[in-house]
Amino acid sequence: MSVADYMSTKLVVITPQTTVSVAVELMKTNEIHRLPVLDGNALVGIVTQGIIARALPSQATSLSVYETNYLLTKTTVADIMERHVQTIPASAQLEDAIYQMRQHKIGVLPVIQAEQVVGIITNNDILDAFLNISGYGEPGIVSRIKVDHDHTGVIFRIGQVLAEHDLSIQTLMVVREQQERVIELHIDSDQATTVNQVLAAAGFDVI
Repeated sequence: MSVADYMSTKLVVITPQTTVSVAVELMKTNEIHRLPVLDGNALVGIVTQGIIARALPSQATSLSVYETNYLLTKTTVADIMERHVQTIPASAQLEDAIYQMRQHKIGVLPVIQAEQVVGIITNNDILDAFLNISGYGEPGIVSRIKVDHDHTGVIFRIGQVLAEHDLSIQTLMVVREQQERVIELHIDSDQATTVNQVLAAAGFDVI
């Protein structure tokens, strides 16, 4: 699973000269929370709703609504943007993006290919990827099999046993649970009982 598989390629970008008020309107119109800042084709910064909120005058100030709005129309993105932007290659694995976001405590990564911004991936994109990978929303149930650390060939054996009984798997995931490994099979509801019986008869620890 690469970043390119799940990134958004419909980019809304701004320039350093864009005013904050325009940036706010673009976010609202496009229902997004971050805007990459490009100077020509070069990525020079990023603006988020959080950055804009921190740049707004405190409610404790004496500025009126009109004065605040005037300030936003005069302030440019260059004045408030984050200049040290974390990026990720389009060819990187999805888990690399997750690790990078967690390390830097951020929720977005512009995606780079051949030194150009080709997309953007957010924490919501990663959540969508997980739902897709897990088969969430598809009819069926999950059957779980506990395996030992030394489980070489176990997935092949599971597939072999099910194929011998003309049974199929919709999705498969290997999950770490403390010191154990659990294989989760998303299977057709009508086949669930049969699948569990067949796997248990073949010696698998169905939990």
